Amino acid sequence: MKRTSLLPLCALVAGLGILAMPARAGNAAKDKTPWKIKGQLEEACSCDAACPCWFNSKPTKMTCGGGQVLFIEKGNYGNTKLDGLVIATMSQSPEGQTMMESFGNWNFSYNYIDEKANPEQRKALEAIAGKVLTPGASKKTETRYVPITRKIEGKEHQITIGQYGTFHGHLIEGGMGGSPKIVNPPGADPLHHQYEQGRTTKMTYNDADQNWSWSNSNYMLGSFTIDNVQYEKFAAGLAQKMGGKAPDKK
Repeated sequence: MKRTSLLPLCALVAGLGILAMPARAGNAAKDKTPWKIKGQLEEACSCDAACPCWFNSKPTKMTCGGGQVLFIEKGNYGNTKLDGLVIATMSQSPEGQTMMESFGNWNFSYNYIDEKANPEQRKALEAIAGKVLTPGASKKTETRYVPITRKIEGKEHQITIGQYGTFHGHLIEGGMGGSPKIVNPPGADPLHHQYEQGRTTKMTYNDADQNWSWSNSNYMLGSFTIDNVQYEKFAAGLAQKMGGKAPDKK
């Protein structure tokens, strides 16, 4: 079935958004603007499928490099409408470490904001990206405004992030039919609670002093409906875990 709207890379790759962190709790405390977005997540990275980084294991290559793209079908940040806009991130973990243990010290984490957004929308998208796309993952960060597009031909999804990166991916078939689904992996946040598993046909990236080119690596596709309330609860739970306490179950 062809998906025409909204669409991390393990990025995220890893990107990831993954991880957790007191940084998220700090961001939530500073900004009380209500927001909500609904759409699709496209993600790909350098790891073999399925990406081990979501399970707090070491990447299948020395580093995990990739990203996430969120195609927003419907959304708002306060009174600012975000329908039809896109945000993305590209990141890379250090050599020989899991993405979770190295969070805060990633090699880089760059955000890409849909150039179609007007100034008010850009500020809103940057604020949301700062909450859901690997906030605090790296000290080397940049934000760029670029065209972000997606083309679907049959099972193949083709994503382009300006002049800097592209990945083509497709879902794989499970042993009992349909596509494999991963639900609630250890690295899950509200954005990555569930996703379908696939592989890339190709992936390239030429920003942040990188020159990537690989194929047959990890690819993920998910749908999401997330808001500030979910992320505030998520940040509070993470803060409890990092303080040695388990979040209260309700």
